[in-house]
Amino acid sequence: MSAAPAEERVVWPKRAVVTAGMPYGNKPLHFGHIAGVFVPADAFARFLRDRIGPENVRFISGTDCFGSPINEGYRKLVEAGEFDGTIEEYVQKNHDAQKATLDAYGISLSIYEGSGMGHSGDVHQLISGKFIEKLHENGHLHKRATLQFYDAEAHTFLNGRQVTGRCPVQGCKSEHAYADECDLGHSYAPEDLIAPKSSLTGTVPEMRPVENWYFDLPAFGDFLRERVAAMEADPNIRAIVPQAIKEFLAPPVVYIKNDAREAYEAVAADLPAHELREPEKGKQSFEIEFADIDARDAARDVLGQAGIRFRTGKALVPFRITGNIEWGVKAPVIEGLEGLTVWCWPESLWAPMSFTMAVNDQMGLPRGSWRDWWCSKDAEVYQFIGQDNLYFYGVAQPALIDALRPGDLIMPGVAENPLRQTRLVANHHILFGDKKASSSGAVKPPTADELLDFYTVEQLRAHFLALGLDQKSVGFKPKPFLATEEELADPRVADPVLKEGALLTNVFNRLARSCFYEAQKNFEGYLPLGRPTEAALARANETLAAYDRLMLKVELHSVMSLMDNFIRFANKHWSEGIRAAELEEDDEARRQVLVDSFYLLRVATLLMHPIAPAGTEKICDYLSFEFDDFFSWNYDLEDVGELCSAGEIDEGRHRIRELLPRFDFFEKHPSQYK
Repeated sequence: MSAAPAEERVVWPKRAVVTAGMPYGNKPLHFGHIAGVFVPADAFARFLRDRIGPENVRFISGTDCFGSPINEGYRKLVEAGEFDGTIEEYVQKNHDAQKATLDAYGISLSIYEGSGMGHSGDVHQLISGKFIEKLHENGHLHKRATLQFYDAEAHTFLNGRQVTGRCPVQGCKSEHAYADECDLGHSYAPEDLIAPKSSLTGTVPEMRPVENWYFDLPAFGDFLRERVAAMEADPNIRAIVPQAIKEFLAPPVVYIKNDAREAYEAVAADLPAHELREPEKGKQSFEIEFADIDARDAARDVLGQAGIRFRTGKALVPFRITGNIEWGVKAPVIEGLEGLTVWCWPESLWAPMSFTMAVNDQMGLPRGSWRDWWCSKDAEVYQFIGQDNLYFYGVAQPALIDALRPGDLIMPGVAENPLRQTRLVANHHILFGDKKASSSGAVKPPTADELLDFYTVEQLRAHFLALGLDQKSVGFKPKPFLATEEELADPRVADPVLKEGALLTNVFNRLARSCFYEAQKNFEGYLPLGRPTEAALARANETLAAYDRLMLKVELHSVMSLMDNFIRFANKHWSEGIRAAELEEDDEARRQVLVDSFYLLRVATLLMHPIAPAGTEKICDYLSFEFDDFFSWNYDLEDVGELCSAGEIDEGRHRIRELLPRFDFFEKHPSQYK
């Protein structure tokens, strides 16, 4: 590859971790899991393996085995008589189904186990204890007696998903709020939940005090503001990341309806010091702002006793670390507080570290080698997440990591290279049609497995990557699931999902087959070696440099557009060149256009490898090149000869496999043939 100008040259880390979140172990994967997180993360991880070497990349994910959604899903199935195993067996069943789906989509994870399964579970238990002990040692954990929902009729404390209500955060439109978080990612104190109801008995639960450990998140406000400023100055960070984080860095605010103004004024003097802001024109609420979260909480008590309804704004609040659910990672005993488990959100934030350790263990590497990926200055961690989880990954996680300094979670004291902050790659919502869909909502999306009844994996991967979820929420509109009966029967009604697949099944196929068939017909089944023309070299080098820059920003929809243009250029270069050579009966021109076209095919196959791995690897196989050499950027990328042996270069040709007539490197789904 020709050297790019210094200001354009991309510098990649020597080692990288790519994460893809952790699906809850209570259900199979729907298309949003695959399209919104796993396929983009897989494409990027595959690119990094090609770019910096497969041994230098860890692609990490696993089933989140704990949390109230799992407890609740298990309870409901058992009560309905639909499952008679243990909760461990329930999670294992869902994990196995998730793993099978990921395998079907070619998701090339280094590890996919579980936070409570086998060796990974053992490592995660160890790391969870170390992490919490280090937070306490550094003075960032506080014991708090907080109110928890209790069902007096069922005689039990309720886990987070056994309480439903309306989100109390101002401006939130979620109709699915639970004990302390809603389905749009907002966190709040349980006592602020509007209209709580127990899912066990349908009664209004009581609030009873329970002691737990909380992380002092508000103390990291200045650190988070500095981090946001750095993100805003980084052109390679998606704008949604600092935007979402900043919403939680505002001073604590309470919103009160305008019609309660007189009642507020009656108790205003009893409230902690605050600033009153009159409502903007057309707004139904006025605001009162407090200096800190403790003052806001004191005001909440006064307002509640006066019968004044209110909503709270987003703000930094103490982040819960432990809970009282039996099914969970066991929390260490600190200051005599026993019998606690770790809340699923904090432990899922450090689970990728546990998985990195576990996979290195499987590879026979020293336990301390995890630091090569998580602590070294020449390493990077890329976390692919949905926008709903930016509070946890963008606010809580960086504060937790900073709280470990100057040591790390294994070794106390000063670490040579402390735990590094991660790089967040946040996608917007993928809609089903024009509606936000979830497997627990009113609009039921297709499962990832159901899509494979109508599309090939590579058609879906190409389409998902082209949607542009890094820019905005986008609708997924598969014709077999959303079209009317008339539209389904009408071939003139196009299926939007097949647009990018046509680049593979038509254009890319045509380029590859043209090269092979010409080599078989006129070059005795050999690929001719030589230097490509300047036109072919210039376009390839321009594309390689642009691709590299786009991957730095993880602009995968732009990568798809770039490759569409390049593959069509290569096809046109072939068809025009071979037509001219045949008209002029010029054998040398025929040879040169095939040299060019095989070179362009090599570059296109390398760059499409993260997007369509199966078909591109088939091209590599038929070209008779070694996989590790062919899919590597560690070459000049100036010709095909650099992949060949000295003897082949002296002979000026390279033997390739025979291609049978009508062979497809990228096939259509059987349902698409009429």
